Amino acid sequence: MFGRPWLLLLLALPVLHVYWVWTRRGGRVAMPFDSDGRRRLGSGGLMRALLAFGESLPGLLLAVAVMLLALPQELAAPRQKRALTNIQFLVDISGSMTASFGGGSRYDASMAAINEFLDFRDGDSFGLTFFGNNYLHWVPLTSDPSAFRNSIPFMRPENAPPGFGGTEIGKAVLGAREVLTSRSDGDRMMILITDGFSSDLSNGAEMVIAKRLRKDAIKLFAVNIQESEAPGPIVNLARTTGGEVFNPGDSDALSSVFTQIDEMTKAEMEQGTSELVDWFFPFSIAGLSALGLLGLFLLGWRHTPW
Repeated sequence: MFGRPWLLLLLALPVLHVYWVWTRRGGRVAMPFDSDGRRRLGSGGLMRALLAFGESLPGLLLAVAVMLLALPQELAAPRQKRALTNIQFLVDISGSMTASFGGGSRYDASMAAINEFLDFRDGDSFGLTFFGNNYLHWVPLTSDPSAFRNSIPFMRPENAPPGFGGTEIGKAVLGAREVLTSRSDGDRMMILITDGFSSDLSNGAEMVIAKRLRKDAIKLFAVNIQESEAPGPIVNLARTTGGEVFNPGDSDALSSVFTQIDEMTKAEMEQGTSELVDWFFPFSIAGLSALGLLGLFLLGWRHTPW
C-alpha cells in the first residue's frame, strides 16, 4: 500500500514512454554499400530489442521515482511493549525519621533504597508524596526518574514546614489515591514508607481506606522502617489491597525489600498492534539496478540511425 496513492497516476508517463520506445518505427538510412543489391538492411531483431530495453531504462527510473514519492508502506510485525505501572511513593518526614538507621537517618536510607528501585522499574511512572500531619505531592507522576532523584535534599525531616511533625497515614493515602485514579492507563501501586503509628487508622478506619483502594485497583506495599513490628492497622491496610508489609532491620534489608516488591509486581508485556512503516528498500534496489544498467548502455550500446 502507499501513503500517497494519488501520485501513482503519474505512472502513466513512464508507461507511455516505454510504449513509444517499443512501438515506434524509425526511418532507415541507406549506406553506399547497400546499392549493389548484394546486402539488404536486416531487421536486427535481437539488437533492436536490446537497444529498446536500454532506452526504456529512463522510463523505469521515472516509475521508481514516482512509487518512492507515493510512500510505499507495509505492515510491520506487532511489537510487545512493557505495561505501564503508576507508582506513588509516600514518604514519612515526621521528626522520628531523623533517627539513625544504617550509616545515616531513616529518611536517608529510605530515599537511597527508592533510588535503587527506580532502576528496576524503567518505563514506569513515579510520583512522590511527603507526609506528616499533612501531605504534599512533591513530584507528579513522571517517567523521568531524574525529577524524582533531584527532590531528595529539599524535603528532609529537618526542613519540613510546620504541620509535618506527626504522622497521619490515612490522610496521605487518600491524597495519593486521588493522584493515581487521575491516570486512566496503567496499573496502580503505592509504596508507603513510615516509622510511626497513625491515629487516623484506628477503629477500623484502615479497612475502609483499604476497600476504597482495592475498588480502584490500587495495591499498597508498606515498609515499616523501625525496630518494632509494623502496627496492625498498617498490616491490614496493605494486605487487604493485595500488598504486603516489610520490616527491614538495617539498610541492606531495606534494599532487598524493594527487590522483593519488584519481583512481586513484575510488569506484564502487552501485545502491540501492527503499524504501517515505510517500505523503500525494494524500490531503492530496483532504481539503483536500473541506473547501473543505464550507465552501461550509455558507455557503448546507444541507438544509432543505421
